[in-house]
Amino acid sequence: MRRTRLFLPTLKETPAEAQIVSHRLMLRAGLVRQSAAGIYTWLPVGYRVLRKIEQIVREEQDCTGAQEVLMPTIQSADIWQKSGRYDDYGKEMLRITDRHDREILYGPTAEEVITDIVANEITSYRDLPKNLYNIQWKFRDEVRPRFGVMRGREFLMKDNYSFDLDKAGAVHSYNKMFLAYLRTYSRMGLKAVPTAADTGPIGGELSHEFIILADTGESEVFCDRALLELPAPGPDVDYEADLQPLVDTWTSHYAATDEKHDADACPLSGDQLVTARGIEVGHIFYFGTKYSQPLGAIIQGPDGQQVTLEMGSYGIGVSRLVGAIIEASHDDDGIIWPESVAPWTVGLINLKVGDADCEATCERIYAALQTAGVEVLYDDRDERAGGKFADMDLVGIPWQLTVGPRGLKDGKIEVKRRADGEKSEIALDDVEAWIAERAAS
Repeated sequence: MRRTRLFLPTLKETPAEAQIVSHRLMLRAGLVRQSAAGIYTWLPVGYRVLRKIEQIVREEQDCTGAQEVLMPTIQSADIWQKSGRYDDYGKEMLRITDRHDREILYGPTAEEVITDIVANEITSYRDLPKNLYNIQWKFRDEVRPRFGVMRGREFLMKDNYSFDLDKAGAVHSYNKMFLAYLRTYSRMGLKAVPTAADTGPIGGELSHEFIILADTGESEVFCDRALLELPAPGPDVDYEADLQPLVDTWTSHYAATDEKHDADACPLSGDQLVTARGIEVGHIFYFGTKYSQPLGAIIQGPDGQQVTLEMGSYGIGVSRLVGAIIEASHDDDGIIWPESVAPWTVGLINLKVGDADCEATCERIYAALQTAGVEVLYDDRDERAGGKFADMDLVGIPWQLTVGPRGLKDGKIEVKRRADGEKSEIALDDVEAWIAERAAS
């Protein structure tokens, strides 16, 4: 992408309404613009990041054997009344009446929709287990939407739902998601801390929140230092094997948010106890027959008897993760994206637009990056150098290649790594090898 063609409305000044780092930087870097309270339009750069996060989530769900569906944003009130949640959910649910005076709602979650589908379509134990996931926009009418996409009213969420014949199968499905979540966050450059959690309005008896550590986090986290040193499961994890020992490796370590932490009962002390701020980016639940019973998800078991399906649900805040990653990875100059979710891998800067050598060199490098499959933003604007550097740092592109007349006289260009600001020079003859390294990483 050429910068002269890109729609990227950056801001020099911090908007007054932005209270936290991620909100400030998302506005300044031109990722989003507010359309209404807690509702945002995703601009090209922000949408690129959002899609990359979504794709990582999708790939890790697929690895577990989960299958993607797409459910509607507008749901019938009838199925919510059957489950008993229509009146209980509260004012966060946006209730609507259509022209025929039928009650409908903008879905805050989708347990009822998917359970109703399974109840009508699955009739035999031979069709189990099933895990169906959905990446869709949700709406919850927050009393005070704030902090940008971190606590908006409309948000993109991955939610999936497991259906099993018995509790043992349901716990296995739960364990799959537990490990898949750890892998998902690790691929985004994040360290997630799983903490036992209350089930809240979703219901159930088993639940974990996944929290990433960030200085500006919304809650306080207390955990075993050893938990932070555990590596995420590798790509070779066998999701059909007994996963309980792997899950126990994580859950055997103490971890709690301030809501559940008891200083007197905590088994840790001294340096072993880490106290930090954290942001919730995922929540998983096993809740048995809470929804399958009232919505009629009942099948014929192997012995001919009727069995009510055992269920779990699993959510990841996809749009929330954009803000959470920024909260965990930024500096005074702007965003520092992990390469896996960055809008582009390389930012190419032409320091002197109109100079024949600079133009020709940049065009060659730009073409070589594209040919190698390395995503590149080429700043070809006729602007001062300081503004170009500032924009690249603000937007957070992991690598910067700077081409200028002085360097070209010596046959070199400058390379900067955004994560730590380290700069070096490489010979023009070595650029192709450098590009090959980026393509391979």
